[in-house]
Amino acid sequence: MSSLPFATRSEVIARHGMAATSQPLATQVAIDVLKQGGSAVDAAIAANAALGLMEPTGAGIGGDLFAIVWDAKTKKLYGLNASGRSPYAMSLQVLKERGLTSIPSHGPLPVTVPGCVDGWFELHKKFGRLPMTAILAPAIRYANEGFPVSEVIAYYWHGGGRALRDQPNFAATFLPGGKSPKKGEIFKNPDLARTLDIIAREGTDAFYRGQLTETMVSFSVRVGCLLSAKDFADHTSTWVEPVSTNYRGYDVWELPPNGQGIAALQMLNILEAYDLTSMGHNSADYLHRLIEAKKLVYEDRARFYADMDFADVPVAQLLSKEYAEQRRSLINARRAAREIDPGDPRLEHGDTVYLTVADEQRNMVSLIQSNYRGFGSGLVPDGLGFSFQDRGELFSLDPEHPNVLEPHKRPFHTIIPAFVTKDGKPWMSFGVMGGDMQPQGHVQILCNLIDFGMGVQEAGDAARFHHQGSSEPTGSRMTRGGRVALESGISMEAKRGLRQRGHVVSFDSGGFGGYQAIRYDAKRDVYIGASESRKDGHAAGY
Repeated sequence: MSSLPFATRSEVIARHGMAATSQPLATQVAIDVLKQGGSAVDAAIAANAALGLMEPTGAGIGGDLFAIVWDAKTKKLYGLNASGRSPYAMSLQVLKERGLTSIPSHGPLPVTVPGCVDGWFELHKKFGRLPMTAILAPAIRYANEGFPVSEVIAYYWHGGGRALRDQPNFAATFLPGGKSPKKGEIFKNPDLARTLDIIAREGTDAFYRGQLTETMVSFSVRVGCLLSAKDFADHTSTWVEPVSTNYRGYDVWELPPNGQGIAALQMLNILEAYDLTSMGHNSADYLHRLIEAKKLVYEDRARFYADMDFADVPVAQLLSKEYAEQRRSLINARRAAREIDPGDPRLEHGDTVYLTVADEQRNMVSLIQSNYRGFGSGLVPDGLGFSFQDRGELFSLDPEHPNVLEPHKRPFHTIIPAFVTKDGKPWMSFGVMGGDMQPQGHVQILCNLIDFGMGVQEAGDAARFHHQGSSEPTGSRMTRGGRVALESGISMEAKRGLRQRGHVVSFDSGGFGGYQAIRYDAKRDVYIGASESRKDGHAAGY
């Protein structure tokens, strides 16, 4: 048996199907749907609905969704951008008239149209098998009967509850008896059960053009949110072509902007010229290259990434090997860069759920869904059981920036699903949730797998770094060149080596992401699943 120094548990191996989510009951929901004859997409929707109930600190139907689907029949990847847009009535002028110089993190102004529900139905229309009534039935049952809150989620629920308890309807929905539920306590959400039942029976129109719309719009008018009936009626999801780069023979796939997925591809392009294996895993030499590549790429992220319906994002140029070579030449092997243009520190915050499901027909789905900051805006529409997201906070207020706030525009997004193929065949569906950690996490996982030959579970359990900040100080907590947080599994020798190169190092500050993965072993025709040891979830197969 091979030595697995980083693995906290064995990989899960199964023939017929696999699911990996951040909450055990949601994983079981997905497996049950697969056993009923549901497709990977059916099971993913069912798990996502369950997570909106069980992990409202990261997900819910008031948020957005992105997915990459491998369709075994056509042997092709499909990408879905199900993110919502700003209200038609929102503009820079509106903020100026209110005397604001930034978009608030909570309350009515950062709210954008929720895209999740339309995303479900777009995925289902293309890849679904079971009726939506069957798919949403488990989440509806759990919402009515209640479920025991799991440990990590209870921790984040407590923090979110303290911050948002005074937002309209928040306490009545999420703080039973005025308190956030503790680990093991039973939580019910009958309002959400009714909402999901209406959606299951009446379809997407109920949410965007029907009775639920009326409730959301009347609530928005009352609390000062700018969402209108037209904002909901005009919402559409977008099928997009995933983009890729080849890293040492593996094709890594992400979705194009308005998300940040191409940042992972840019980092891989810079790193492929280095012999990372010879440097040693999580050595100072190795970590230094990854951190410096991240700094360069995030400068591009801050400058270029935006809604491509509004901005000419040079995706092909950013992903070219020639451009990577130019950027790589800026890395000093012995010194940390300090003169990197600042990004947006708000991008560090983000609570998300990532899940992946694979079915017996060898279809696979990589799906990520989020409210942005935990519970999102904290605004809970009357009697509906979920909170609106606050993604609008991520717009720029610089009129010259491609991500500038404009009416009916998608904001820059942090949530990104990922997929890997090899020789044109599916190899792995995976993601790493967690704000600006996500591209950094994707790259670390892939280096663990491809450069160091780790297994799927071991690659997720190995200690990570999380680089934050930029070249200019922001108050007392930032410094030139930013800070790199290191998990405790990284050696003192590596930490000293990073300090000697000029990195500002901190320890175990959190925010190291949440990983799920399913790898397809074509030779043995089996799925291999893994789940994040830092979260509550697990992988399961049948």
